[in-house]
Amino acid sequence: MLQRVPPPRTILPVITALIFAYKLWLEYRELFPKETKYTLGEKIDTLLIESIESAVTAAFLPREQKRPFVHKAMVKLDTAKVFLQIAWEIKSLDNKKYTALSLPLAEAGRMFGGWHNQLLKQNSADKKSTEK
Repeated sequence: MLQRVPPPRTILPVITALIFAYKLWLEYRELFPKETKYTLGEKIDTLLIESIESAVTAAFLPREQKRPFVHKAMVKLDTAKVFLQIAWEIKSLDNKKYTALSLPLAEAGRMFGGWHNQLLKQNSADKKSTEK
């Protein structure tokens, strides 16, 4: 009997980094204290999911429509990082877990910044070429 193997998907590295961080977050969220799990923990969860969603949306849009979604993903990610820092400061997240989550999220942030800057350059180059 043949097993069905899904075809390989090409996923942008920024999305891969976000997915990795989200999987890690899911493990850590379960260990959150009850008093912050359903407030701060859920907020972080939502922001990370929305960042992934915006990145995936941007990946499938035409170039001229990507920038608002990349920007939205950046804002959601940066907000999640602030809330993660709060979770660490109030000791809902220990040093080791905070560091483990911060690394892939920082990498995703750098990738978003590069993507956003690239889109800005392309859009300004497109405007210059249409003005001539």
